[in-house]
Amino acid sequence: MIQMTIALTQSDFRSHLKKYLDQVNDDDETVYIARSNNRSVAIISQEKMDWYERALRAKEGSLEYAVARDQLIKRHVLPDDEIVESDDHYWDQFKS
Repeated sequence: MIQMTIALTQSDFRSHLKKYLDQVNDDDETVYIARSNNRSVAIISQEKMDWYERALRAKEGSLEYAVARDQLIKRHVLPDDEIVESDDHYWDQFKS
């Protein structure tokens, strides 16, 4: 699924509240709402927010961090890791 940024005005959001909240929950979209005085807000699902918080709290390199990072990659928040060729040179770096 390709995610697209949804940016809209406060009045459009109010007029179609259910539609946009469903897109946040069902399609894992992020909705950006422009407000007056150059103030804006973003709406994300509780599940996506939980994964953000888990990634921020976890120690980098831990299993908890890896799982949270994987979930954020799955949700297209972070870019996927590059594919690494597993030739002899790659494996040699792990030898002591």
